[in-house]
Amino acid sequence: MTAPVPWSLAWREDGELAPQDRFDLLQSLVRSESIEVQPSLIAAVECLSIADLSVVALEDVTELCA
Repeated sequence: MTAPVPWSLAWREDGELAPQDRFDLLQSLVRSESIEVQPSLIAAVECLSIADLSVVALEDVTELCA
């Protein structure tokens, strides 16, 4: 699995990563980081807002989520 490439990431107007890219990035980091770091990354995924997760669920699923 490859992580999203920085130049292809979508950014919101407030400077944050778009929900799909944030979800993809966190997923790829969880899979690649050490067992000591994984819990904090999983907590970050769990902190995604319901609105963000709804967008992720409704948009086309990216390669990382498939």
